Amino acid sequence: MDKDVSAGSTTSTLGHLALGLTLLAFGLGHTEVIDGVTAANAVSLATYVGGIALFVAGLLAYRASDASTGTAFAALGAFWFTWGVTAGDAMSANAQGLFMLLFAMLALSLTLGASGSGTMVRGAYGALCVALLLLAVAAFGDTAGLAKVGGWFAAVGGLLAWYAATAALGGLPTALPGRAAGRGVTATG
Repeated sequence: MDKDVSAGSTTSTLGHLALGLTLLAFGLGHTEVIDGVTAANAVSLATYVGGIALFVAGLLAYRASDASTGTAFAALGAFWFTWGVTAGDAMSANAQGLFMLLFAMLALSLTLGASGSGTMVRGAYGALCVALLLLAVAAFGDTAGLAKVGGWFAAVGGLLAWYAATAALGGLPTALPGRAAGRGVTATG
């Protein structure tokens, strides 16, 4: 394979699509807003799309010398694959809570490290961090209501990641229009 082929933007777009779809399914499953759909229904999607596809996207980003994206996607791929194969009764509630708490810390690191990324990507990582933190507390305290709130944060994070990828594909805006800083301020100073 030719080493001069850049996988940067294509890999990032693919990875954010995979993250967005997986996180959206995971989040909506926790909210139980769709009758008969739970987080357990997202296991296959999390294992293959979130786990394997994101991990491979991370490796491709590393190959393209994009360490930040590579770290994010490889780590998130590991999270989704591990969650997918251990979801359900494979772990105690406290073990699930610890798992979510540890990966909330990872999501916090990704959020803080994504300063060079767009607002949508930072927002997706931030929403994932909050979602995992809420889901950890819900697992420790056996609180279904808090798990639903965590699910909504995950769903919003999924939408942000999905939109970031869609915007990259379609050339759509990713920032809100700014307003003047104050009276008498012009674009030139």
